[in-house]
Formats: sequence, structure tokens, C-alpha cells
Amino acid sequence: MSNKPDLRLIIVSGLSGSGKSIALNTLEDEGFYCVDNLPLSLLPDFTKRMLEQGMNIYPSIAVGIDARSGPKDLHNFENIIAEVKELPIQVDIVFLKAELDTLFKRFSETRRKHPLTKRGIPLFEAIEIENSLLTPIAHDADLSLDTTKTNIHQFRSIIKERLLEQETEAGISLLFQSFGFKHGSPTDSDFVFDVRCLPNPHWEADLRPLTGQDPGVVEFLQSYEIVDRMFQQIADFIDNWVPEFEAQNRYYLTVSIGCTGGQHRSVYLSEILATHFKDKLKNVSLRHRELE
Repeated sequence: MSNKPDLRLIIVSGLSGSGKSIALNTLEDEGFYCVDNLPLSLLPDFTKRMLEQGMNIYPSIAVGIDARSGPKDLHNFENIIAEVKELPIQVDIVFLKAELDTLFKRFSETRRKHPLTKRGIPLFEAIEIENSLLTPIAHDADLSLDTTKTNIHQFRSIIKERLLEQETEAGISLLFQSFGFKHGSPTDSDFVFDVRCLPNPHWEADLRPLTGQDPGVVEFLQSYEIVDRMFQQIADFIDNWVPEFEAQNRYYLTVSIGCTGGQHRSVYLSEILATHFKDKLKNVSLRHRELE
């Protein structure tokens, strides 16, 4: 007898302006049955309905939940989602966020109103209220994505890469992400490793314009034992702990590798780590935040 769930449910939530509509549209384009702004209290009955009366012609559904569900339902999120998880379904909770300046800019560019800006409440205060209301969902999220530094095309690709591979491949989805500390630390990572202690190709004039993907930089970094030691210890750490995450039914793990500018050392290590784990795991992806 198969243990495969009868239905997959992705709950998409997050701050207004962080990309919830784009995520739902992307999933709908990929064959999901999508419902936006469903009152949270209706989620258990809605899910049961999708399992009944032949409604499971859609094996995958996505539901957008936001602050308009109201404080009472949102404070009760843990109990509501526990009721849903008793059903024969796979539940993934995705939470989207972005930096405050980015949210302001997006609302300004699109000229859309924040859903909580009523009775003269300024945008800044509305975002703060929304962030507080959605804390229970953010706390229980299986996958957290910061869209501050992604455009619409990059974001759609990330949604497909992180969520849709789970449709066909079992096991944890592991992302290696390089970044530069001078551009800000990522807020959507499970683990962050600082590799600024390693020899820096930036100080070699002929290597400065290159990246950690170029043969010259690769050869430079491979010549140092400390770089290999860093790789081995990060790889051993992940090897040891991935099974523990899988045992807790965690479907997503994001490992970020940071150097100063996100161009040389972090790119190189993310590349070789992704290559190493692609031989061991089915769902391994790679992203170079600053190179994009």
C-alpha cells in the first residue's frame, strides 16, 4: 500500500508586497488549484472538501493566507493547522518577507494600497501591524523566502525550484546560497557560514574581476589547505544533520555561505558543496545572490 498523501497543500503567506500573488500565480500556472485570501478558520473545511466528492482531481492546491484573516484566527493558527495535518495530506507552509524599504518602494511603484491602511493608518504602521499578526505563521513556516533582492523572474524560478521538485522527488530540498556580507545577511537561511577568514582572491589583481566559478579563482582557492578544511567541515556538519531534519518531516533546508562581496570564496564553496551533495540527495539547488 502506498503511503503517498492524497493531496498536497501549500499555504502561502507573508507580508503584503513580498510576492504572495506572484507565488500563487506561478503555482497556478504549474497546475495547482489556487485560492487567495481564504479566511484561516475555513481552511480545515476547505481542505476536507477538496478531498471529497471527486474534488481531488487537483492533487495539489495552494492557499493564500494573510492578515485579513483577523487576529483571532491568526492567534489560533497552530491549532487550525494541526487539524489540517490530521488529514491524509502533505502540508507545506511558505512565508514571504522583504525589507521595509523594498516594501515601501513596491507599494509606491504599483500604487496599490496596503490591505491594512484604513482610517488614516500610515503604511509603516500597517506593515508593523501585519508583521505582528502573521508571527504565528512565520514561526511555523517550513520555507521562508526573503524577496528583497529578487526580481519577478528570479522569484518565479525560486518558487519552481524549491517547491515543485517536491512533486516528483522524495527527500529534503537543500539549497546552497552564496552571498556577500557587505550587501546584507540573508534572513531566510537555516544555517549561515562565514568564510571571510579564507584567503581572498580579491587581492590578486588578475582574479579580482572574476568569480568563484572561473578556473583561475578555483585554482587559487584549491591551493590552500584551509579552504578544503572549511569545505570538509561544512559538508560533515550537513551530512550529520540532514537526516535529523528529515526525521522531523522538514522538506526544506537553506544553507548560506557568505564572504565579503559574495563573488569569490562564497561562490566557490557553494559550488563545490552543491556538487558534493548532488551525489547524495535528489533535491539540491544552487543560488548566487550577488551574481544575479
